[in-house]
Amino acid sequence: MSNLVPFKSMFHTLGGWPSIWEDDDFQIAPSVNNNLDVYETDNEVVVKANVAGVTDDDIEVTFEKGVLWIQAKSSKEDTDQPKYYSKSSWSYSYKIAVPGMIDHSKEPELTVTKGILKIVFTKSEASKPKKLTIKKQ
Repeated sequence: MSNLVPFKSMFHTLGGWPSIWEDDDFQIAPSVNNNLDVYETDNEVVVKANVAGVTDDDIEVTFEKGVLWIQAKSSKEDTDQPKYYSKSSWSYSYKIAVPGMIDHSKEPELTVTKGILKIVFTKSEASKPKKLTIKKQ
């Protein structure tokens, strides 16, 4: 227990534990390899996910209680020549809470283009922006 006293007193004289969040020079750089994009328009919520290397049949998408889960798996083995063997595999799993109020009476639109799965949810009428007018008195 006596070994902790110098350690504790060192941080006490330094002003406590250092905090990286209070450091002006500390910045979190945006990820260049972000595989998931989520954005809203006035009428839609759009989710785009990287599923490169996976066929449409190997992608499973579920939406339950406001949570979207995308799973994609694929593997390929190549044994054309006796001395050559190649195996490659891809696996993706994304789980995200979809923002906004979604119109559950309309089925989301799913498309895959160049390895990007795009899911478009229609917003409910109650969540769409409305222009308000001022009553004249």
